[in-house]
Formats: sequence, structure tokens, C-alpha cells
Amino acid sequence: MDVAAPGTGPAIELINVTRRFMAPNGRSMTALRDFTMTVARGEFVAVVGPTGCGKSTTLNLVTGLTPPSAGEVRVMGRPVAGIGEQIGFVFQTDALFPWRSVIDNVVAGPLYRGRPKDEAYASARQWLARVNLSGHESKYPHQLSGGMRKRVALAQTFINGPQILLMDEPFSALDVQTRVMMHDELLRLWSQSKASVVFVTHDLEEAIALADKVYVLTAGPATVKSVYTIDIPRPRVASEIRYDARFVEISRTIWGDLRDEVLRGASREEALVAEAAP
Repeated sequence: MDVAAPGTGPAIELINVTRRFMAPNGRSMTALRDFTMTVARGEFVAVVGPTGCGKSTTLNLVTGLTPPSAGEVRVMGRPVAGIGEQIGFVFQTDALFPWRSVIDNVVAGPLYRGRPKDEAYASARQWLARVNLSGHESKYPHQLSGGMRKRVALAQTFINGPQILLMDEPFSALDVQTRVMMHDELLRLWSQSKASVVFVTHDLEEAIALADKVYVLTAGPATVKSVYTIDIPRPRVASEIRYDARFVEISRTIWGDLRDEVLRGASREEALVAEAAP
């Protein structure tokens, strides 16, 4: 088996991947077609595209939850075969256990992986301090704001030391001000961990503010339309970067590419609705 040497080669490779599935009406649908994406080790990649174009499917392929119908998916140089412990996942909706306190949510992963209890709880307290939640350890998720719950989710993920971090519109439910604060929090934690990130979003400005590279997908069935390197220096402050002239220039360029696909995607959805109508 062809295996990359430790610390070399891409963290993630999707090579000419196609993913088909059966729709409720029995027809075969194609979510991704001839899709190729490479994420270097320590790189932050954002994926944008029209609604329903298969952005989240790319994450499921990386985790192994969804196998490709054709092509190959490799993680850390190896073909994907099930969910690896080196992968962390942050969802759009809260993935916290409502019956567990904040610290018990954060400590769940390390305990599951066999870390000694005292060591796991000490690490959990450290991570809660890093996300500015010291003093909230005994609270329950329903007692926290949306932004605080996202901070818990980040601590819950980063405590496991993931080499790869997959994020599926994690901040979309937050208000604009809280979302920008969470961007800065994420960038700070990522700069310390240097995990390889795939960040799926509908928000183009969010993608540019965070990422090293932005993949623009076509309307479904999705393939890569274009790839943009974001040459804005790091460290970045998400709350300020939107006023940068280079940010505005990049945003205008990518939106020109993305807008056409958004319009195509909307027309495609209208056609599907009309086709399904009695």
C-alpha cells in the first residue's frame, strides 16, 4: 500500500471523486462529479458554493461516513477506511449533551479515548480557560448563550488534538457580532494547533477572512469551478480584515465567480420543484 511518510504529503486528497445516491423517487442523483481537492498539512481551506451543491458531502467523504462512488479519498496519505481519531468535527447545530455540564461535555472525548480521569479533567479546565469559559464549568448547555455553546464545542474538539478539523457552517446560527468574535477565537486556536481545516460555509466573507485557500464549487452536481489563494498576511483579525483593500478586491473577484453558480443553482431548484409537482 502506498503510504506517505509521517509529516509529509497532503493531509487530505479527494481525487476525481464522484458521489451518487438514490433519491426517494428511486432515481440516481449525483452530488459530486470528478471532484478534486487537496489540503496541505496545517492549511485552512474554505469551501463555498450554491445551496445543495454537495459541500457537506465533501466532509462526509473525508470522515468515511460516505464512501465515494468513484475516485479516491486519502487522509494523511492513506485511503479512508472508517472514521479516524485524528479527525475533529464541528457541526452547524450544537453537538453538546444537554444532560451534561460544560466540563463533562469537554472531557467526554478524552475519557472515551482512555485518558486518566484526573488528567482529562485538568486538560478540560485548561481548554475552557483558553476559550474564556473559566467559571462556567458546572453550567449546562441550556444556561449558555449561542456563542458560549460554540466555545464549548471548540474546546470539546481541540482537546482531542485533531490533526484534521472539519467544520460544517459552524457559526451560521449566530448573530453577526458573535460570529465575528468566534472567527477570531477559531483563528487563535488554529494558529496554536496547526490542524488542517476544511470549513464549509455559505458566507463568502467568512471564507476569505479565515482561509488560506477558497474552493468555489459549481451548482450540483458539484465539481471544482475555481480555487483562490488568499494572500492576506497572517495573523488576521477577522473583525478588522473586512475593511482591508485587498480583502475587498478578493471578495469582488470570487463573488463574480460564485454568483453565476448561485443563479444556476436557483434555476436548478426551481426546475426540480416544477418536475416534482403533480
